[in-house]
Amino acid sequence: MHHTPRKRFGQNFLIDASVIAEIIEEIAPRHPDRLIEIGPGLGALTRPLLQILNHLHAIEIDRDIVERLRQEFNPEQLTIHSADALKFDFSTLGDQLRIIGNLPYNISTPLLFHLSEFSEQILDMHFMLQKEVVDRMVAVPSTPDYSRLSVMLQYRFDMEQVFNVPANAFRPAPKVESAIVRMNPRSRSQLTVLDDALFAKIVSTAFSQRRKTLRNTLKHYLTQQDFAALDIDSGLRAENLAVERFIAIANFLT
Repeated sequence: MHHTPRKRFGQNFLIDASVIAEIIEEIAPRHPDRLIEIGPGLGALTRPLLQILNHLHAIEIDRDIVERLRQEFNPEQLTIHSADALKFDFSTLGDQLRIIGNLPYNISTPLLFHLSEFSEQILDMHFMLQKEVVDRMVAVPSTPDYSRLSVMLQYRFDMEQVFNVPANAFRPAPKVESAIVRMNPRSRSQLTVLDDALFAKIVSTAFSQRRKTLRNTLKHYLTQQDFAALDIDSGLRAENLAVERFIAIANFLT
């Protein structure tokens, strides 16, 4: 059955067998794992995973692909959730979740923030994303890629850029290079923010005007005396501040 990739769902299907094998090796699935695949598409990862796993959950928004998967796979092996991953309640699938997926660029950032809400139930995650997004996720302070996304995700996850994937590994070939990222939730004891909403607001405000100093971007939150008490140079920009310093600011205000 032929399927025409749909631009509105950001569909680029993985076709390179060597890349597929390398991804499976990095995921290292085991028989009893509770693994969820976001956007299984035409089953490039689904098939090799089902040769190893006792059972797999898949979340797919494209109803044509859902029907195709239901015709190909036994429901005892594959549970297909016909749903939008951005709205899906991952808590319904239990604990120790291992989540994987080839995420479309247009939803990758909001989906990563959505998944952050379930970090206590997640064992690990492996995603294929546009390389520039992964570069931002793992960026260190005082580099051009360091951003709000870096801070918010690095607070909740330890992350590693595993390997890059060329555009010709997909059909249709995207105009950009992709990369695999591994995300491991940090333990509850490492999540020291007292007010998550305030922390998110501080980070967002600080990065809202990248070229401005913290003295200007956070002027409604901190006085010069506050910066001195925090031992933070108000002449720095948001991109110069490590995650721990953003935590310190939020907790100071709390």
